[in-house]
Amino acid sequence: MILQALTEYYQSLAQAGKIAAPGWGPVKVSFALYLSPDGTLEGVSSTLVEQAKGKKTILAPRSMSLPAPVKRSSGVAANFLCDNSGYLLGADNKGKPQRALECFAACKALHEKILDGVDTPAANALLTFFRSWEPEKALEHPALAEHLDEILSGANLVFRTDGGFVHEDPAIRQAWEAYYHSAGDGPQGVCLVTGENGPIESIHPSIKNVAGAQSSGAALVSFNAPAFCSYGKEQNLNAPTGRFASFAYTAALNYLLADREHVYRVGDATVVCWAKTGEVGYQDIFQMFFSDYYDEKDLKGLVGTLCQGNPVVYDGTKLDPNMEFYILGLSPNAARLSVRFFLRSTFGGFLQNVQAHYDRLEIVRPAYDKFEVLPLWKLLSETVNQNARDKSPAPELAGEVLRAVLNNTPYPATLLNGITLRIRAEREVTRGRAAILKAYYQKLAETTGREHPDVPKEVLQVSLNPDAANVPYTLGRLFSVLEAIQEAANPGINATIKDKYFNSAAATPGVIFPILINLAQKHLKKLRSSNAGLVIFYEKQITELCSCLGKSYPARMSLSQQGAFQLGYYHQTQARYQKKEEKEHV
Repeated sequence: MILQALTEYYQSLAQAGKIAAPGWGPVKVSFALYLSPDGTLEGVSSTLVEQAKGKKTILAPRSMSLPAPVKRSSGVAANFLCDNSGYLLGADNKGKPQRALECFAACKALHEKILDGVDTPAANALLTFFRSWEPEKALEHPALAEHLDEILSGANLVFRTDGGFVHEDPAIRQAWEAYYHSAGDGPQGVCLVTGENGPIESIHPSIKNVAGAQSSGAALVSFNAPAFCSYGKEQNLNAPTGRFASFAYTAALNYLLADREHVYRVGDATVVCWAKTGEVGYQDIFQMFFSDYYDEKDLKGLVGTLCQGNPVVYDGTKLDPNMEFYILGLSPNAARLSVRFFLRSTFGGFLQNVQAHYDRLEIVRPAYDKFEVLPLWKLLSETVNQNARDKSPAPELAGEVLRAVLNNTPYPATLLNGITLRIRAEREVTRGRAAILKAYYQKLAETTGREHPDVPKEVLQVSLNPDAANVPYTLGRLFSVLEAIQEAANPGINATIKDKYFNSAAATPGVIFPILINLAQKHLKKLRSSNAGLVIFYEKQITELCSCLGKSYPARMSLSQQGAFQLGYYHQTQARYQKKEEKEHV
């Protein structure tokens, strides 16, 4: 399914003129070898271009549309019209002169084969160059002296004549395309992607720009050991893919990965997305869910309209909520790629699922919190110790959470476990952690069709629910009030009851809360002489909350009950801070 979707995407891009035709592809080139009409190398010119890198401007190789390069392993395999010095000049700095001569011989034979019968000045100059060039004397050639070290280090080279770049010659381009589309000597078969009979590609082109994979590229489809093969077939003949489909899906995927504005990192996965028709507007709308901000009113309006099943016009493009949309996550595995997830649905369907996720996450936020909604990376960071050297979330968790969000399925239990561990370790219920607790149990209730007995609907509110009768929730509220009393009685105190008692109060309230109440009475006594009105306020709060608890506290509370406790604590604390801020603004 992945290969079919990418091949269809390539066809849409090709029709729009956004991607190279079959047999062609973008190649980064550093130098051009200038040939005279008689094939003599007369000079070398740089093709480097200025490119912004951070705050600096650097010189980088120029991207050119050239004959698609072959995928190399350990053997000798030449490219047409563009290659490194070992193939085009028969010399490099790898310390293996004999191999360089073999590379040059292979490159010469390839060009003579493809350009046989092509009679143009550029073709004649190129063939004459290969036939007259002496690799043994390459290092001494004066035309190479200025850029010799860079040329020998593996930079890609092209040819040019007085008429321009050789690869732009129409007759030469036609000769290459005829060669590329010829059946050749390879096996014939039915392509599993297109269903057409034709030549089968034994080695697929490389996929580049996947984070963590080899810079030279990695394979999405590959078989390199007998254990992976069947019926005596070798390499990629085990998954027969036609030459066109092999080129198309790799070209489309490399096109997506090269567009850094629409490539995302989730854990160790590199994520790309695309619409079947290739319009970039779908990606622009979708990318907001990976960004830090989601406060643009116009954009919210667009999303709302799409979620309702109505098309919208964005940046001059009509976006259809019923358009097929794909999301692919790739993870590196040495020289190969593993598919972390592949999701297919309508564009509007994905938007609805993500919007439902954000609705579940909605919770009162502190004034200092800059995030209107919590992006995925922020949620995942709540499961990680921020003082650790490696602040990356578990790769498996990241993928599981993203799949849950996009498919609108229950959140993984590992997410809840990660949050619980961080709250216990740090004794801190942040907005993100409270939001995850709320979303987890809310989605669980949606899935099962009934609310959780320990975390009912009255607890899963955006802000404080003063009418909630849930005991764990009320205990969390009470703990927040007792903490506030201590802070009022001892301004600037370094360590509060939260630092010492928070975890034990949530787990064994029957043991801890009598101690806390007794301690609060001492704090109120101290506070009474300076602020009697505040004492009355706190005593009233304690009385109201204790009246909801009955005559005794629970001896123990389960993990889910502790979640309700943590939500109650968070809601009460935020309500306290909000009232304080309101007073300050009066």
